[in-house]
Amino acid sequence: MEKQLHLNLLASRPPMAGGLQSGSKMRMGPGRKRDFSPLPWSQYFETMEDVEVENDNSKDTFRIYSSGSHGPVLLLLHGGGHSALSWAVFTAVICSRIHCRVVAMDLRGHGDTKVKNSEDLSAETMAKDIGKVVEALYGETPPPILIIGHSMGGAIAVHTAAANHVPSLLGLCVIDVVEGTAMDALNSMQNFLRSRPKTFKSVENAIEWSVKSGQIRNVESARVSMVGQVKKCEEPLSSPGVSKSINEGIIEEEEDEEDEGVSNHKRKKEDDQEVKKESLFTWRIELSKTEKYWEGWFKGLSSLFLSCSVPKLLLLAGVDRLDKDLTIGQMQGKFQMQVLPQCGHAVHEDAPDKVADALATFMVRHKFTEFMEGFP
Repeated sequence: MEKQLHLNLLASRPPMAGGLQSGSKMRMGPGRKRDFSPLPWSQYFETMEDVEVENDNSKDTFRIYSSGSHGPVLLLLHGGGHSALSWAVFTAVICSRIHCRVVAMDLRGHGDTKVKNSEDLSAETMAKDIGKVVEALYGETPPPILIIGHSMGGAIAVHTAAANHVPSLLGLCVIDVVEGTAMDALNSMQNFLRSRPKTFKSVENAIEWSVKSGQIRNVESARVSMVGQVKKCEEPLSSPGVSKSINEGIIEEEEDEEDEGVSNHKRKKEDDQEVKKESLFTWRIELSKTEKYWEGWFKGLSSLFLSCSVPKLLLLAGVDRLDKDLTIGQMQGKFQMQVLPQCGHAVHEDAPDKVADALATFMVRHKFTEFMEGFP
């Protein structure tokens, strides 16, 4: 099961030994708890805008977060279920390393993007979206663009590059998605999705769950990223099954009663009262309903990746993810690869510094840009 789940469409594999576990104590110091409050996008990106594109006699609106004013554009595509905010911490880091511009977008059906047909998540449709957004942003003469995609976004990045939807494409960076492993994981994907909480009592609770479950191992990134993954429930609190799923979203933390000065029993009563006062939160996208598109994202991905003529970088959380085609391609020097251990599937969130360093080195080596003055 571990091998099947470790490269899924949307979240990290379960925590490794020694990682964050349910019920483990997660103190930052004596008597102190971690801060799971949300962080604003504006702490990491310079601007946020909605970009309108024409699509089959209708207008679709894509949410875009940007930073930087000169240099090549890094176009960032998130994984399934995530949003552009998953790139927030990485963006702040990479902009301190190299001269570049960053554009992170919410893909269709995700985040705050609004499209007429949000259920069409085919690789072909999403790849066309990328081209339309680039054209809307830059017109007929776009600047040099390097596409970086994680998981599902990595697959869409490859489809976009292969279909030549971005004519000024400079390079391609794919993070932790490999055809062989992804295809193997599809069989157990629905079970994985069913194992997640359906609702959370608050955004803070969702952030806490994401960290303690191992979905995102970097607390700072979770605090900005999870805001883009959940939304207020539309169903009323009295709906069947809601109260049960609230508790599923809360991973109880072992606590010393002396430290907290209140019993767990009393705290649970207070938590229940708080839940009644607030709106519940649920996932922004129901990924289980996108199953018909999963195979299309990943089937043939390795050969498609290798066929792209631009310089390519593959970043993985473990060397065991390489399939046969990529192993041969790597031996032939068709792309550059780097393994970043001690990361979950959300590599760019768990280790934004390491991903930024790898990408900066790759881009400077290919003379796409230069390091910022004083770095490294």
